[in-house]
Amino acid sequence: MIPDPARLTLYGSFTSSSSYKPMLYLALARLPFSFRTVNLKHGVQKQPEYLAINRYGQVPALRHNGLTIVQSNVILDYLARTTGHFAGATAQDHWRAREWLSWEADNITNVAKVRHYSRFRQVDAAVMEYFRPLALAAVSFVDQALQGRQWLVGEAPSIADIGCWGRMVFMAEGGLDIAAWPNVQAWSHRLAALPGFALPYDLIPSKDREFDPCA
Repeated sequence: MIPDPARLTLYGSFTSSSSYKPMLYLALARLPFSFRTVNLKHGVQKQPEYLAINRYGQVPALRHNGLTIVQSNVILDYLARTTGHFAGATAQDHWRAREWLSWEADNITNVAKVRHYSRFRQVDAAVMEYFRPLALAAVSFVDQALQGRQWLVGEAPSIADIGCWGRMVFMAEGGLDIAAWPNVQAWSHRLAALPGFALPYDLIPSKDREFDPCA
């Protein structure tokens, strides 16, 4: 069957927090899409067929209406602009949400590194001693930002919440106990209560799949 170019097609991996972020967006927005799995364990991301889609050899990648968009936070921005969901209610909210995505890429990514070095790749203890305090500081910053607030931006969930939580979701696999940050824990419960929410291993398939949540 010839793929429909107008249909959203997401390439990703079920172990990847970067893949989870746009996957969660699509699930919460109740948008139909096609998922194409990229087996990172077997190095599919470095094979010529996939490098033709994403020259960085990483997941995720999104194809839609003749465009190919890569990098998870850029994909979130594209989806928000294209579909209108979770974009931010005001002009200030719009840009503040994107500020959070930029900050996430520099800071919460350390949570992902701690998880990666704990589960997938053994490194010298000095490496973990460097990244763990950065991860703790990032989660603590989010916890402080959520003091007295329901969401990171405005009065409703946005791509800021999806992008930041999507990277933090695997924190337990890096030995970070969410209970140490009560505001983050309460925020995660609010996200989990949203229609369409699911955790990565429940949401992201290990094989290609079509998602039609409104069917």
